[in-house]
Amino acid sequence: MGHIDWAALRSEAISAMHKAYAPYSNFPVGAAALTDDGRIVSGCNVENASYGLGLCAECSLVSALTMSGGGTLVAFTCVDGNENTLMPCGRCRQLLFEHSAPGMILDTVSGMKTIDEVIPDAFGPRTLEIFREGVPDDPANDTTCEGCQ
Repeated sequence: MGHIDWAALRSEAISAMHKAYAPYSNFPVGAAALTDDGRIVSGCNVENASYGLGLCAECSLVSALTMSGGGTLVAFTCVDGNENTLMPCGRCRQLLFEHSAPGMILDTVSGMKTIDEVIPDAFGPRTLEIFREGVPDDPANDTTCEGCQ
């Protein structure tokens, strides 16, 4: 994975936090991550008057990842409006897991942790790959029988 410049990631997360749209909670959040090809992507929370429609910073970060060419996340940090480290909620941990490189490192309120430590036994793309490898071909797809001609 190489060297991770945590200070640069944190600086990007703070910059993103300052762009947050949080008029309802007054709780701005910024996030930043390092990708497998060395890019830094960031995001901020974007609230909505219909509270349930608000987007977490991690959501906009993953959108930025996708819009900038995709890849996987190898390191992640998140900050609140006081520039303190903030732990992603459960939903966002699942979202990050979906786009993480194996062993992705997160800067958390209790120190550096891997994605597997913050969302153990998670369901995701790797689970589906393993499942698909073990599923036998469907016999209904065999069109060599007389009745299927």
